Amino acid sequence: MSLDSYGGPTLTLVVNPTAGHGRARRLLPGVVSTILGQLPGVNLRVFQTSSYADARLRCIAAVSAARPNVPGHRPDSLLVMGGDGMMHLGLNACAETDVALGLIPAGSGNDFARGVGVPTSTAPAVQVIVDGHLDNIDLMEATGDLADGAQRRFIGSILSTGFDARVNARVNAMTWTLGQLSYSWAALAELSVFEPVPYRLVVDGVPRAQTAMIICVGNAGYFGGGMQGLPRADVTDGLLDVMIANPVSRFTLLRQLPRMFSGKYQDDPAIEQFRAREVVVDGDGLIPMADGESFGTTPITLRAAPGVLRLYRPRP
Repeated sequence: MSLDSYGGPTLTLVVNPTAGHGRARRLLPGVVSTILGQLPGVNLRVFQTSSYADARLRCIAAVSAARPNVPGHRPDSLLVMGGDGMMHLGLNACAETDVALGLIPAGSGNDFARGVGVPTSTAPAVQVIVDGHLDNIDLMEATGDLADGAQRRFIGSILSTGFDARVNARVNAMTWTLGQLSYSWAALAELSVFEPVPYRLVVDGVPRAQTAMIICVGNAGYFGGGMQGLPRADVTDGLLDVMIANPVSRFTLLRQLPRMFSGKYQDDPAIEQFRAREVVVDGDGLIPMADGESFGTTPITLRAAPGVLRLYRPRP
């Protein structure tokens, strides 16, 4: 492409206006004003989506329409604004392409942004995009009978199963909300009936059968609205991180849950952590959750996907 025909970069902003109970809609004018004010010459296209399916198609269309990168110039980019569901759509649209992804968190969890070092406050996150620094980071590839009929998807944060996933499923099914207390209420409700789950894992080709309270496999470290499921996760090491919470009493599990927000739970003797390149997760009665959403049925094969996403991140 010649510079004469370039015409400046196109930034396509796909927004879930209902994210954060309408917070995204309220913040959107300021986001647009900042981008246009600090990046003169960009072509900004803004789409407020009407549904998850609409958002998915908008993200795919933006990546398909992106032009080849011009050396020395800002690339055409997809920007997603909302919660972890929007981030999940954005990273899947951009994975394995040269199209850069920008994250503007405006949801209640914002776990993917937190895990890759992007500020979880909207204004600083927009400034990261304006600054224009790009890194290539890892994702986690999932294959199996996944949600919405998919057979293959990328995950930004964590695929969790066991107690935490059942709590998330309860929260997602709630027809009312307690705000940040919703997770705590659901955790107490699930705790009264929960029993350790039988798992059948295959870790780098080695079968492993056991019961556990929680098993997390992931790329970035956060889930559940700020819980540190994988405190040692590194999105540039080309490996998956695995955390297994072996069976404990209900009282011990309840005592450990608040410690997951600080990461201090990992010192407990019931916690096992290691890294792998491929993990197959299977078991009885599992509810897989990933990037804040239900993720299909087991077995699910998870593989490290090194460097497949080009992401706006703060400069080192």
